[in-house]
Amino acid sequence: MGIRTVDGELEEDRRSAIHAATLAFVRDPFMRWLYPSPDEYLRHFPEFTRAFAGPAFEADTAWTTDNGGGAAFWFPPGVHPDGDAIESVMKASVDPARLQTMGAVLGKMEEAHPEEPHWYLAVIGVDAAHQGKGFGGQLMAPALERCDADGVIAYLESSNPANISLYERHGFRVLGEIRIDDAPVVTPMLRPARPS
Repeated sequence: MGIRTVDGELEEDRRSAIHAATLAFVRDPFMRWLYPSPDEYLRHFPEFTRAFAGPAFEADTAWTTDNGGGAAFWFPPGVHPDGDAIESVMKASVDPARLQTMGAVLGKMEEAHPEEPHWYLAVIGVDAAHQGKGFGGQLMAPALERCDADGVIAYLESSNPANISLYERHGFRVLGEIRIDDAPVVTPMLRPARPS
């Protein structure tokens, strides 16, 4: 089983990658804090993912497993999240009681981003039915290979403590923690440049 680039021009391909992420994040502590009921989560998480990770489609840096069971949305240097799209989805879908906290978390995430050019792993996930088969590492490989070839750092925020060991195996190290109010912890991680 391999991976392939998501065809950002095909809505069906984009939707399939977002569905893989939706299944992967069902038990994610932060996303289930944001959308606690099953109905909220299934209705709004795909919209949130499309807004948060959508620029990867345009940059041709979204990858999925051949079986559609996992997806990764990377931003190469110079590509950034669409703040307006994220804000629009949040205002329309997040419980007002959590909206201010979520905004503060996003603000801290933005502050934690490196200033130097970097590859940003916006979203990565593998459906529980396909976990434990090495797909997470395969989904990280194309961007990390480019990082190594260009001597560029990689950066991510883990919203699930259970995934930190996977990232550490691929060279990321914990930078700290983002904790605001009752929101689950978000862990910024950085992988130093490894010139080839």
